Amino acid sequence: MCKRVELFAATIVVAGLLLLAGCNKKVARVVPPAPPAAAAPTATLAANPSVIEQGQSTELSWHTTSANSVNIAGLGEVGASGSQTVTPNSSTTYTLTATGAGGTQDATTRVTVNPVAKTTSAASLSDRDLFNQLVKDVYFDFNNASLRSEETSTAQGDGSFLAQHPDLRIVIEGHCDDRGSEVYNLALGDSRANSLKTTLIAQGVSADRIKTISYGKEHPFCSEDNETCWQQNRRDHVSLQP
Repeated sequence: MCKRVELFAATIVVAGLLLLAGCNKKVARVVPPAPPAAAAPTATLAANPSVIEQGQSTELSWHTTSANSVNIAGLGEVGASGSQTVTPNSSTTYTLTATGAGGTQDATTRVTVNPVAKTTSAASLSDRDLFNQLVKDVYFDFNNASLRSEETSTAQGDGSFLAQHPDLRIVIEGHCDDRGSEVYNLALGDSRANSLKTTLIAQGVSADRIKTISYGKEHPFCSEDNETCWQQNRRDHVSLQP
């Protein structure tokens, strides 16, 4: 009986010790995982077309992600993605700024604005301007006062223009190269001037609008002593009467 009591008592003691040991054991604290970092914004900005003339427009288009606020300098707040037509007066660099919890991202695009090309239409030119552009000199062969075959169309073009502009009065200057005497070349230059005059009259240009003069070899257009230069000097030069 005594042994049973002792065994029971020992069991009670051991159980108490185990209970005390369990109570004193520290329980590990569970730490929740950190939330994922916010994504950094992305941004793109483009202009189409990127090169325009003054007065023309271009379209800006953009796309962003992870942004709470999107701003384009000069345009203000815009949506996360979109497009807008702009008409800059001068070359401009557009800057987009996308801002979100993950930071800020910029995107830029440049629009080049060229000045409007100045074009001069035939209608805005004076008769004198048109004359200087359209009426051409004609050239001759050596020791010859007849129009060369390849110069016929030039002479006819001159005549057609002058017939359409009856207020213009012209001077035909006959020129020669420097070979031959002064007297000979003055006579040849006169024949050349009158040769073109005859062609213009046939095109409908009144004779009283045409003055002829021969300079012979006294006013060369080229001073070198070779065939290329001589050919340039064998010509009828057409100018307006002062």
